[in-house]
Amino acid sequence: MKKHISWMLLAVCILAGVLLTGCGSNKSDNQGSETAQNTETEQESSENENSDEAEITAAVTEAAATEAPAQDSTGETGKVLVVYYSATGSTKAVANYIADATGGDLFELESVEPYTDEDLDWTNDDSRVSREHDDESLRDVDLVSTTVDNFSEYDEILIGYPVWWAVAAWPVNQFIKNNDFTGKTVIPFCTSASSGIGDSGKLLEEMAGTGDWQEGKRFSSNASEEEVQDWVKSLNLN
Repeated sequence: MKKHISWMLLAVCILAGVLLTGCGSNKSDNQGSETAQNTETEQESSENENSDEAEITAAVTEAAATEAPAQDSTGETGKVLVVYYSATGSTKAVANYIADATGGDLFELESVEPYTDEDLDWTNDDSRVSREHDDESLRDVDLVSTTVDNFSEYDEILIGYPVWWAVAAWPVNQFIKNNDFTGKTVIPFCTSASSGIGDSGKLLEEMAGTGDWQEGKRFSSNASEEEVQDWVKSLNLN
């Protein structure tokens, strides 16, 4: 009888051990499953964060790319240069009005030997301008400078001068001859007491041989700033 009871106790112990082992295994499996799930969750969270960062980076890059053309467009805007020769100040006044209206740069042509009031007396056959008019070989007037800094940066050039005997005052000739206007829009303007612009602009165009020359404008010797501004607006410069 005792032997029988011992066998029963042994069986119960074995069964209990099996059950405990199974429970431990299930608990371990559950813990492993939870760990795997946590790992997967962390990976998904990390991937989502990386995805969000990638989307933000892409959005910023796209915005920068969208803004870039506008910046380039601004950088490509052409610069305006206003070149002028003025004998009595009338052309200088108009040139300054044009520079103010366009935001352009000014470049004054100055003769090495300035003209005096007596030199400009066209009614005197022996005055300097009268002699230069009669003898074209005397019209090659030396200028202080014909070189404009960063000349290649200018897309539009307005050239002003007084009208002498229906042509551009010849001190501008040396500037025209010494510069290359290829790829530039050139617009002449002049001042006079009574004469029109005539063929003065066309003659300068022929002398230059380069550039896209436009129709010029004549202003009176006492032209108003408003009149000059209205003309500048009509040009539709960049």
